[in-house]
Amino acid sequence: NRMMLAAVLVLLAGSQARAQTDPLPSWNDGATKKAIVEFVKATTEKSNPKFVAPEARIAVFDQDGTTWVEQPMYTQVVYCLERVPAAVKAKPELANIEPFKTVLSGNREAMAKFTTPQLEMILAATLAGMTVDEFSGEVKKWLATAKHPRFKQLYTDLTYQPMQEAMKLFRANGYKTYFVTGGGQDFVRMYSEQAYGIPLEQVVGSAG
Repeated sequence: NRMMLAAVLVLLAGSQARAQTDPLPSWNDGATKKAIVEFVKATTEKSNPKFVAPEARIAVFDQDGTTWVEQPMYTQVVYCLERVPAAVKAKPELANIEPFKTVLSGNREAMAKFTTPQLEMILAATLAGMTVDEFSGEVKKWLATAKHPRFKQLYTDLTYQPMQEAMKLFRANGYKTYFVTGGGQDFVRMYSEQAYGIPLEQVVGSAG
């Protein structure tokens, strides 16, 4: 029994050591993981012909479907949907117009099927009339309390662990990490600093 216990302890110690030295522990071993690790190694070793000077090291990431939760819809869309009641209060005539009527009904299945033009109508109605500073303050307050209906967690906690690990690997090797996203620039800037440690000046997104 003692020999079996000793063998188990040795195996556990070995697996823990591997986990500590593996820069991408959540990634499946394979070509993609190998390529990322080898790329970082090649670009940070001075003797390698692919070496990149520290001041030139930039790693760019996508947001939607890559780093934050995307189901049943993107976080920024959820934020705008939750602002619809305030928009309707300011303009009561919206209450009987689609897609606002569906949003007020609370039918999440129907909302998940909104077309791009319908979502654009919601974004325009809920984001207009504010300065950037006012908008940023509203988003910051919302992110501090809003929780995903399924996971019951703050939206800033719902990111993909493998991509978090990739960002940390690049940063640990002198890379600046940037976002270039189709999402709303000011919203993502409020989200990214808290969720990923990417400062707002390193986020490039859509701006209306």
